[in-house]
Amino acid sequence: MDFKDLVKFRQSDRTYKDIAVEREKINFVLEAGRLAPSANNAQSWTFVVADNEEIKNLVAKAGYKIGGSFIRQAPVVIALIAEKPIMISRLGSAIRNIDLTSLDIGIAAANICLQAADLGLGTCMLESFDEKAVKIALNIPENHRVALLITLGYSADRQREKKRKPFEEVVKWNKYK
Repeated sequence: MDFKDLVKFRQSDRTYKDIAVEREKINFVLEAGRLAPSANNAQSWTFVVADNEEIKNLVAKAGYKIGGSFIRQAPVVIALIAEKPIMISRLGSAIRNIDLTSLDIGIAAANICLQAADLGLGTCMLESFDEKAVKIALNIPENHRVALLITLGYSADRQREKKRKPFEEVVKWNKYK
């Protein structure tokens, strides 16, 4: 699939078929995340894969409201762990420190989801969960942050039309107004 079609195809899937995801495909997806660019090449992430039913169900219990049910249904859940803040100092009218960890995690997550879509897999990114419960379920050190969860599996959702603002509404040339 070419990139434009891939971007149109990728969606947030919330129902999954009861089919295991091949380890080779999981590895391709994780490699796409590993290869994501990051500020100062910090690569300040770790991906914890839950494909064991018991562990995955513990993670699902940490999902709020509707999230828990489809986390449980997904064959795989990937937790994106922020290893340490990435602080960048910028000079301008004042020196300020900028934490780019969330941006970097977001880029890695996008790579993961696009690679999954290219392999015929569905994903959904989740930011709403009980972080403490996820840390316990996946044995994540207290001083690390669970930035995001991504469900992964063969989607049972139908392909939906993307609802996006018109191009002219979100793109400005040379000046905002």
